[in-house]
Amino acid sequence: MKNTAILVNIARGGIIVQDDLIEALQQKKIYAAGLDVMTPEPLPKDSPLLKLDNVVILPHIGSATIGTRAAMAQLTAQNILMGLGGAPMFTPVY
Repeated sequence: MKNTAILVNIARGGIIVQDDLIEALQQKKIYAAGLDVMTPEPLPKDSPLLKLDNVVILPHIGSATIGTRAAMAQLTAQNILMGLGGAPMFTPVY
């Protein structure tokens, strides 16, 4: 990437080698980063990403549309009802 590049990740934290990103930002190999996802989430309080002035970190809000949040709420309600009724849930967590 050019040293003027701004990396934006709204997909998954794991698609970026975070240690390499930190090094690139610290050494100004790229200009900046905007991150909605990181690894791990939440970031530890001592993460170097939190100390960089060329990084914008959002609290994983890429899915914060009204439609997406409504669908998430509906799925949660369905899972609760299925679980209480003894039926298999749509999205169980083990």
